[in-house]
Amino acid sequence: MLPFTWELCRVERVNASEAKSLRVAVLGPVRAWRAEQELALGSPQQRALLVALLLRRGRPATIGELVDAVWGAEPPRGAVTVLRTYVSRLRKVLEHERGAGGGPQVIVSVADGYLVRLPPHALDLAVFERRVAEAKKARSATDLSTAAELLRAALELWDGKPLTGVPGPLAEAERHRLDEQRLAAVEVRLDIDLRLGHHEELTAELTSLTAEHPLREKLHGLLMLALYRSGRQAEALAAFRTIRQTLVTELGVEPGEALGDIHARILSADPSLGAPPAPESATPALTPSDPPAPTAARPAQLPADLPVFTGRETELAQTHALLPAGGEHPNAVVISAIGGMAGVGKTTLAVHWAHEIAHRFPDGQLYINLRGFDPTGTAMPPDEATHTFLDALGVPPGQMPGRPEARTALYRSLLADRRVLLLLDNARDTEQVRPLLPAGPGCLAIVTSRNQLTGLIANDGARPLTLTPLPLADARDFLARRIGTARLAAEPEAADEIISSCARLPLALAIVAARAATHPSFPLYAVAEELRDSHGSLDAFAGGDISSDVRAVFSWSYQALSAPAARLFELLAAAPGPDISAPAAATLAGLSRRETRGLLAELTHAHLLTEHFPGRYAFHDLLRVYAAEQAGSEETAPDREQAVERVLTWYLHTADAASRFLTPHRPPVPLIPLLSDNEPLKFTTYDQALNWCSAERANLVAAIAHAAGARTDVAWRLTAALWGFFYLRSHTSDWLTSNRLSLAAARRAGDRRGEAESLTGVANALAISSNLDESIDYYHRALPRWRELGDELGASRIIGNLGDVCLRAGRYEEALEHLQQALEIDRAVGHGWGEGICLNNLGEAHLRLGRLDEARTYLEAALVVQRATDNTWVEGISLDFLGTVHHQLHHHDEAISHYCQALTKHQAVGNRWGEAQTIDHLGDVHLAGDNPDAARTHWSRALELLEEFNHPDAAHLREKLDALDEDQGPTAVT
Repeated sequence: MLPFTWELCRVERVNASEAKSLRVAVLGPVRAWRAEQELALGSPQQRALLVALLLRRGRPATIGELVDAVWGAEPPRGAVTVLRTYVSRLRKVLEHERGAGGGPQVIVSVADGYLVRLPPHALDLAVFERRVAEAKKARSATDLSTAAELLRAALELWDGKPLTGVPGPLAEAERHRLDEQRLAAVEVRLDIDLRLGHHEELTAELTSLTAEHPLREKLHGLLMLALYRSGRQAEALAAFRTIRQTLVTELGVEPGEALGDIHARILSADPSLGAPPAPESATPALTPSDPPAPTAARPAQLPADLPVFTGRETELAQTHALLPAGGEHPNAVVISAIGGMAGVGKTTLAVHWAHEIAHRFPDGQLYINLRGFDPTGTAMPPDEATHTFLDALGVPPGQMPGRPEARTALYRSLLADRRVLLLLDNARDTEQVRPLLPAGPGCLAIVTSRNQLTGLIANDGARPLTLTPLPLADARDFLARRIGTARLAAEPEAADEIISSCARLPLALAIVAARAATHPSFPLYAVAEELRDSHGSLDAFAGGDISSDVRAVFSWSYQALSAPAARLFELLAAAPGPDISAPAAATLAGLSRRETRGLLAELTHAHLLTEHFPGRYAFHDLLRVYAAEQAGSEETAPDREQAVERVLTWYLHTADAASRFLTPHRPPVPLIPLLSDNEPLKFTTYDQALNWCSAERANLVAAIAHAAGARTDVAWRLTAALWGFFYLRSHTSDWLTSNRLSLAAARRAGDRRGEAESLTGVANALAISSNLDESIDYYHRALPRWRELGDELGASRIIGNLGDVCLRAGRYEEALEHLQQALEIDRAVGHGWGEGICLNNLGEAHLRLGRLDEARTYLEAALVVQRATDNTWVEGISLDFLGTVHHQLHHHDEAISHYCQALTKHQAVGNRWGEAQTIDHLGDVHLAGDNPDAARTHWSRALELLEEFNHPDAAHLREKLDALDEDQGPTAVT
C-alpha cells in the first residue's frame, strides 16, 4: 500500500552508484552491504531507527513517530537529540561517498522527520513481495511451475526471524506481520506443489509445519491432502482429528468450512481429491512488466459425488449427448431439466453427471437448492438465489445492487463471457428458474424438479429427462454395491422382494440397504419380512399397493431407532428453517449437546437425516413430512410448542451475542429469558460472529417468520438483533421482510416497543435499498412510537436517521432541521456517540449548501466529541469534510493537512473506501495547485484501492485520469 504522503514529499532519484551498490536485509538480522562489504549499523536502537524508516517504504516519518517506534510510550530524556545522532551516524555509514557539500542521498530530511530512499531491488523485503506478486500472476495464468519457482526464490531470501535483535514496539508488531506474510507464501507454495503432484515429497515438511503451527487450519488441510494422495487415508483422517481436538480444547471452536469439507470428501473417497495431472506451463510466462491477470472468483460448489453410484447408463448417455462431442464448448446455453418423483434420484444423477463434465466448464460450478418443495415454508425466491450466486462469484457485499432486477442484470453480465456449470436443484416451477438462467453461450444449466417445467421446455429450449424408478437389474446392482454381491447372490428372492417393497425407489433402497449393512447377521428374508409386516401408507405417494408406498420403508427405519433418537427425529420436523446445527438441535430437544450429537449420528447412519456439512443436518423432503406425521401422533402439541420456543429464544440470545461484535456501539436489544439449559453460543472474534449469522441466515429468517405467528416478543427482538448482519451483508430483502412480519405481529399483539423497533427496521432497510421517500415515511411513523415510550435516545436515532436520509435525498433544509433536533436530544441525554455523528452530518449538510463557515464550525466541534468518545471511523470522515471545506476556501495547505489526518484515521479502522476517497481528494488539491503529476499519482492510487473491491466510483476516477492524460485538465472536484 502506498499512502498519499509519498507524493506530497517528492524527492529525486537516489544516487545511481549508491543505488547499485547498497543492499539492506530485514528478513532476518538487520544487515547492510555495499557491494560485498558488510556495513556496521550500530546499536540495536540505531538499527530500530533504520528499520522504522525502511518500513515506511519511501514515505516520511515524523520525529514523534520515530521516537515511538524506537522506545514506545516511555522514551528516555533527550530522545530527540539521541535520534538525530543515530541519523547522523547512519548517514556516515550508508553514504560514505557523499562529499562535504552534497546533501544526503539515502536518509533525507523532510519537514519534521526523515525518509529513506532506496530502489526496490536494494531491500530484500521489496524483492520478496515482488516475487510473491509475480508468482500470483503466474498462478492466475495457470503457469504453476513458474509460480512455484518464484515462491521458492522469494522464500530463500529469509534468514530466520525477521528484524532479529531489533528492539521497540514497531519492530515487535512488524515481526508478527512479516511472519504472517512468509507463512502465507509458504502455504501458497505448498498448495501449488500439491497441484503439481508432489504430495509424497511434501508430507514430511507439512508434518513439521503443522507441529510448529498447531492452529493453522490451512496447513493441516494441505497435510491431509498430501497424505490422502499418498495413499495414507487413515493418517489423513487422524490429522483432522488432531487439529479438531486442538481447536476444540484450546479455542472452543470447530474446524472451519474448508477443513471440514476436505474431511468429508476424504471420508466419501471423493474422486476429485485425487492427484491432478500436472498442468502444462503457460507460454509465454508472465514477467514483472506484464499487466496483472484478471482475477475472478472460480466457485466449485458441487456437492460430493456418491461413491457407490451405479446404473442410469441410458440416462447418462442422454445427458452427455446434450453437449458437443470431442470436448468442445457449447455455442449456446444448454438447459437440461431432470424430473421425476421425490426420492427417485434426480439430484444424485445430476451431481454425478456434473462431476463427470465439470472439467469442461473451467470458470466454475454453481450449485443451489431452490427448496421448491420445502415443507418448512415457501420456495426460495429467485432473487435470493441470485444474491447467493453473486456472493459465490466474488461480488463484495458493499457492491451488491439494491434492486432485484439490477442483481439479475449483474449476475447475467458476470456469466456472459464465462463457461460455468449451474446445478439448480429442487425447483418448483419455471418462474423460479428462468431468472437464474445465463444469457451468454458456453454455459450449462442442469435443473431438477418434481414438476415437469413445461414452460422451460417450450419457451427456453430445455431438454427434458424424466427419471423413473430403477430397472430391476440396476436396483440389484444398487443393493449389491451397498450390502455386498455375495449376500445378494445367497438370497436372490429375498433381495427381489426388498426391491419390490421399496418400489425400486433409490431413496427407499438406500434406507433399507443401510439397515441391512449395519446388521450383517440379519438374513435378507427377515429384512423383507419386516417390510411386508410394517406396510403403512404415505398419503402423497400411496398407490394402493406396497410397490408404490414409501411410508412402509420410512416407518420401518423409524421403529428401529432408540427412543431418544425417535423423539429427536420427531421434534426436528418442527424446527424452523431448511437445516439445523447440532447446538440448535440440542436446544430444540432440551438435551445436552454431547447426548444430541450421538442421537444425530444415529439418525444419519439410518439415512433418516443428512449431515450435509459438518455439524449441520437436513431432512429429505419426504422424510420431514413423515417426521411431522410421527410428531403429531407421538408428541403432544404443548411439547412441540415448547421445543420450538426453546430454539427460538436460543437463536435470539445467540444473535444478540453476535450483534455485540458486529455493532458494538448500537444499543442492545432487551432480551427475554432463555427457555433452555443450553447456553447460547459465545464468540471471541468479529469473523466468528459474522460467519455464524451467515451459516444460520435461512434458519434465522424462518425463525422470525415462525415467531411472528407464535411469539411476537421473539420476532421483533430477533430481527432487531440481526440489524448489523443484514446491513453488513446487504441482505436487504430478508431485512425488509423480517421487519414487516415483525411489525404486523407487534401490532396484533399491541406491543408498542416491538412496533417502534419494527417501524424503525423497515425504514432502515428501505433507506439502504435507496427507497428514500418510503423510508422517510416510515421514520415519521416510528418517531411518535418512541416518544410514546418515553425513549428519547430512540427518538434521537430516528430524527438523526431522518436527517441522514433527507441529506441523501437532496432535501438539505429538511435534513438540517432533523439533525439539529437530534443533536439537541443527544446532548440532553448525554449520548456523545450520537452527538458526534449529528455534528458531522450537520457539517456535511452545510458543506453541500455551500455554507463553508457553518460547515467548518460544525465539523471542528464534531472532532472534539468524536475524539472524546473514541469514534475513529466518523472522525476520519469529518476530517475529510474539513479538508474539502478548506479546499473550497482555497486554503490548500490546510486542506492537505486535514486530508492527511483523515487518511491516518481511515487506515486505522480499515475504512478502505474512505481511504480511497481521501486520496482522490488529495489529487484534486494537487491539480488545483497546478501539479498534475501529483494528481495523477494520487488518483492512480485511489483507483487501485477502489478496484480491490469493485467499487463503482472507480469509473469516475478512470475518467479523471483519462482526461488528465489527454491534457484536457479536468476541473478539480470541490
